[in-house]
Amino acid sequence: MSNSRKSALDEVLSREANHVDYGDRRVSEYFGENTFHLDKMRECLTEDAYKVVKSAIQLGTHVDRLHADQIATAMKDWAISKGATHYTHWFQPLTGSTAEKHDGFFKPIGPGKAIERFEGDLLVQQEPDASSFPNGGIRNTFEARGYTAWDPTSPAFVIGKTLCIPTVFIAYTGEALDYKMPLLKALHEVENAAKDVCQYFDKNVNSVGATLGWEQEYFLVDTALFNARPDLMMTGRAVFGHSPAKGQQLDDHYFGSIPERVTAFMRDFEYESHLLGIPVTTRHNEVAPNQFECAPMFEEVNIANDHNLLLMDVMEKTAAKHNFRVLLHEKPFAGINGSGKHNNWSMATDTGVNLLQPGKNPKSNMQFLTFFVNTIMAIHDNADLLRASIASAGNDHRLGANEAPPAIISVFIGSQLTKMLDDLEESILAGKMTPEAKTELKLNIGKIPQILLDNTDRNRTSPFAFTGNKFEFRAVGSTANCAQAMTVLNTIMANQLVEFKKNVDARIAGGDKKDEAILRELQKLITASKKIRFEGNGYGQEWVEEAAKRGLSNLKDTPRALDVYSRKEVKELFNKLGILSPVELEARHEIELENYILKIQIEARVLGDIAKNHIMPAAIEYQNILISNAQGLVDVLGEKEGREAARTQINFIKSISKHVNVMNDTVNLMIADRKKANAMEDTREKAYAYCDDVKSKFDDIRYHADKLEIMVDDELWPLPKLRELLFTK
Repeated sequence: MSNSRKSALDEVLSREANHVDYGDRRVSEYFGENTFHLDKMRECLTEDAYKVVKSAIQLGTHVDRLHADQIATAMKDWAISKGATHYTHWFQPLTGSTAEKHDGFFKPIGPGKAIERFEGDLLVQQEPDASSFPNGGIRNTFEARGYTAWDPTSPAFVIGKTLCIPTVFIAYTGEALDYKMPLLKALHEVENAAKDVCQYFDKNVNSVGATLGWEQEYFLVDTALFNARPDLMMTGRAVFGHSPAKGQQLDDHYFGSIPERVTAFMRDFEYESHLLGIPVTTRHNEVAPNQFECAPMFEEVNIANDHNLLLMDVMEKTAAKHNFRVLLHEKPFAGINGSGKHNNWSMATDTGVNLLQPGKNPKSNMQFLTFFVNTIMAIHDNADLLRASIASAGNDHRLGANEAPPAIISVFIGSQLTKMLDDLEESILAGKMTPEAKTELKLNIGKIPQILLDNTDRNRTSPFAFTGNKFEFRAVGSTANCAQAMTVLNTIMANQLVEFKKNVDARIAGGDKKDEAILRELQKLITASKKIRFEGNGYGQEWVEEAAKRGLSNLKDTPRALDVYSRKEVKELFNKLGILSPVELEARHEIELENYILKIQIEARVLGDIAKNHIMPAAIEYQNILISNAQGLVDVLGEKEGREAARTQINFIKSISKHVNVMNDTVNLMIADRKKANAMEDTREKAYAYCDDVKSKFDDIRYHADKLEIMVDDELWPLPKLRELLFTK
C-alpha cells in the first residue's frame, strides 16, 4: 500500500466523529426554530405589518416602505436573538450553486460607537456585483450591476451566525440571472391555468399550488480518502478505478442496516435541517455501496426547491464534522448506480384536494382524469424540452446507464390505467352521447381508486412515472437545481391547461354539455398522446428501437439536448407565458453550453494529469522492479532457464508497456483535440467538439489505466481504490 493511502486510512481509523447534542427534545419542539416563518412574524410584527407580509406571501401584493422597515427591524431583532451578526441576500445564480455576500448589522454612529441596524431597503433590494456570474451575453462585462430582490414567499432563516434572505437575482435591465425568477413566474401561470380548469368541478377553488417532494441521493466517502483522489476533489467523480470484486450485485446494501457512523451523520444533518424548517423524514441505504438517500414531506415547489439547495449545503457542512465528504455527482463511480434527485410533482387546491389523487365519486375522478391526461399530453408535446431541462455533463454519465432512466422521455402509468384510458378512448363515440353511455362512463370513472390499488408500482426504468397520486420525474440529476426541471414542467402544464380550457369552452359554446365536452376533449388528448406512454423496460435496446419507430427523440448528450432551446416553438412558448424572453432563453442556452464545456474541460485536464503524473510513473516504477527481477533470474540461471523462469514477469513487462503506450498516445490525442476545441469561437461548435472529440476518449484512457491497476503492485498504486472508497465504515 502506498504511503499516501496508508496515511489516509490511518486517519480514518484514528478519527472520532463529532456529535450534535440535541438533548431529549422532540422534533416538533424545535422544527423551524431557525426560520422567520409566518407564526414567528405574528409574534414579532404589528398587526398591520403582519397583514401586509401575509398578503405579499399569499397574494403577491407589494410591501410598502413603511412596513418593509418594520419587517426588517423585526427580522433583525429575531436573527440577533439567534446569534446572527450578519445578513445576506441568498440567491441562485446560473452557476448551479447558491450565492451570498455577508454584511454586518452594525453601523458606526460616532467615535467608538455603533448600533445594530437593518432597514427595509436593505431587506427588499440590494445591488451585488454581478460581473462574475454567468449572463450568457445579456450584458457587457463593464455592466456589473445586478439586483437581488426579496422573495417573501420563502422564509428567511439563520444558519451559523448569518441571517439568510431568499431572493431573486436579475440584471439591471430586468432579465432574470437566476433559477428562482422563472420558477416563480411558471408557478404563477400554472396556478391560474389550473384554477380555471378546477372551476369546471368546484367553484370554491380559489387557488392551486404545484407541490414538490424531492428525493436526494448521494454517496459518502472518507475525507482522508477523498483528499487522496485528485479526480474526486476536482470533478466530483472517480475518472479512474477498476471495479471492485464486490459491488452492488448482491443487492445487500439497499435498505440494509445503516452503519453507525453514517447514522450519526444523518441524525446531525436532519437536526440542522429541522431547525431550518426542512421536513426531512426519510433516510435509507441506496442500491450502491456507500450510497444513501433522504427525502422530505411535500411542499410548495418554490419552498421545496429552496429547501433542497439548503439541505445540500447543510449535508456538506455536517459531513465534514464526521470526516466524510458528500458526493452529489450523478455518476461518481463507474459500474454501480449513479445518483438522481427524483422530483415528485403534483398540484393541490386551497380546498385541500390533490388534483392527481383519485377521489371518492365520479365527479372528483373526472377532475383527476382531466389533470392526469393533460399532464401526459404536456409531456408528449414537450418531451424534448423536458429532456433539455435535465441535461448536464454529470447526468450524461448516468442517463441510460442500466440503473437510471434513459435519455428517451416516456410516461409510465401502469397497465390498469393504460387499459382504462384505452377503454375510455373507445367508448366515446362520434355524435351525441346517449344518457346510458354517459352513465356507463361515469360508473367506470368512479372505479378509478379501486383500479389503482396495487397497480401503481413504479417503473424504475421510466423517466416520468405516475405513482398513485403524483408524477415522479426520475431523470433529474442529483446535483441539479430542481427549479430548472420544475420551471419547464409547470410551464408546459400551464400551457396545456390553457389550451384544454379553450377547447372545452369552444365545445360548450357549440352545444355540448359540460361533462360531454370535457370527455370528448380528454378522448382527443388520450389518442394524441399514446406514443409517449410506455410500460416496458426502458433499459433495453428493444425500447430504443421501438421509440425510434414511434418518432420519440433520443438526445443522448447535453449539447444536442440543449439545441431544443433554439427552436422557434420553444421560444414562443416561454415568451407567450412571460416565463423567459427569447433573450433570456438564448442566454441560458449559452450558459448551459459553457458550463458543459468547462465541466468536460476540467475532467479532461484531471484525467490527463493523473494518467501522466500518477499512473504512468507508478506503472513504470513497477515495470522497472520486474525488469530487475527478470534480469536477475537470467544472471543467476542463465539465458534460457532464466527467461523461462521470468516468463510471467516478461509478459507483465510487455503488457505494462502496451497499456502505458496506448494510454499516453490517447491522452496526447485528447489534449490535441482539447486545444482544437478551445480555439473555436462558436460556443455550440465548441460544446459539440468537447462531446464528440474530447470526451469520447475518456473511456479508452480509463480502460488502460484500470488494467494497469490490477497489474501494478498494490503498494505502488498512487490512488485509493474503489474497494477502499466504497467499503469504508
